[in-house]
Amino acid sequence: MSRKPLRIVSPNGHLGFAPTRPDSFRAALKHDLDYLIADSGSCDIGPGPLGADTCASPRDWQYHDLELMLLASREHGIPMLIGSAGDTGSDRSVALFVDMIKEIARRHDLPEFTIGYFNSEVPVETVRRAVADGTAVSGLDGRPDLTAAVLDRTQRVVAVAGAAPYISLLDQGADVIIGGRSSDCAVFAAPAIRAGFPEGLSYYLGKVLECASFCAEPYAGKESVVGEITETHVDVTAMHPDQRCTPASVASHSMYERAQPYYEYVAGGTLEMSDCRYEQLAEKTTRVTGPRWLPKADVTVKLEGSGFVGHRFVGFAGVRDEYTIARIDDVMAWARKQVAEQYPDGGYELHIHPFGRDAILKRYEFDTTPAHELGLVIEGVAADRDLARAVTMTATRQVFYARLPEVKGTAGSVSFLFDEVLEASPAYEWTLNHIIPITALGDDVFAPRILSSRS
Repeated sequence: MSRKPLRIVSPNGHLGFAPTRPDSFRAALKHDLDYLIADSGSCDIGPGPLGADTCASPRDWQYHDLELMLLASREHGIPMLIGSAGDTGSDRSVALFVDMIKEIARRHDLPEFTIGYFNSEVPVETVRRAVADGTAVSGLDGRPDLTAAVLDRTQRVVAVAGAAPYISLLDQGADVIIGGRSSDCAVFAAPAIRAGFPEGLSYYLGKVLECASFCAEPYAGKESVVGEITETHVDVTAMHPDQRCTPASVASHSMYERAQPYYEYVAGGTLEMSDCRYEQLAEKTTRVTGPRWLPKADVTVKLEGSGFVGHRFVGFAGVRDEYTIARIDDVMAWARKQVAEQYPDGGYELHIHPFGRDAILKRYEFDTTPAHELGLVIEGVAADRDLARAVTMTATRQVFYARLPEVKGTAGSVSFLFDEVLEASPAYEWTLNHIIPITALGDDVFAPRILSSRS
């Protein structure tokens, strides 16, 4: 049976991370859309927001994007789906987004509509019991299987949902869905799977739309793209007047953020893209055929967990003296040695990042040409706040006092952007990057819930 094509707009590759551009979004609304969908979370922001249960994005930006989408959703009668609410998809973030949706509805006096949501947070004790019962919680990307010792360092855990909770909420008549932590592509794939389109094409639709205009060229962030799915292909079209979706831009995005370019793993199976074919259908549109879905009998889901490392302070020193720059390793070694002598019991981490040499690539830096000036970012971390501050201050001051051969002056060869060290956000680490059988999570995780916009 031939089905009417289904059209989805993706207005922002990470809702709230930077405000959505409204002009291309409004252009997309002219395309007889079936769904408005945006992903709002990412591991790219690091483990801090999950561990501290905060947002990496300002509330005003999140509100702006939700308001833009909700007003269009209700005006045009198009369902709206948001995945991984509030950057991390934690329970607090889901509740925050649900409250903002209701606040926007009241502010604009919108007719009553139905809100669906689900939570993805998993109690640490639930995972601990699974490990104690012998459930294999397997590490990803070279991590060992999960142990109780790692859970002892973990503050918060979320499970990454697939398409199922979105489909369930759509079946229950939800007009707006706010999802907990979710696979980026599954949020977009869910309506297509529900409509009966092939799963391979549906998940590819999600893969290409997840980052919005990142699949188009030239680069322009936070612009809308429209994806259309049929029984045989996916078409993706750029909405910004100066952007095009080309075979190169679309294919390159399918390889984005992955060690293996042909596979996307989600709950329930794998999207396999090695046989994909890309065709320039029109000036701004590329057609994709050939993705395949490889189902998995035993459904596992990814767990993301974050643990507190310590309080963090940061100092900054600038270096322009050629002699000091040539011996910057000696300067950093001197600072580390002075800290170690002053705090011999340890209990801290000290990191010095020489921006202008190899602060980003570290030992993988291939350009060894000395810069004419360096910025040393000194970062001290410790469970004890006072120790973290003292370690950072000691190291920052000691790069000024570093003793180098042939230096006879007393003024030092570095300058300070500010004399004090500044307290930064606490340091967290990724403790969990594992998969677990979905049956071990309990009934509350991913459970669909419905409420009225006026409740």
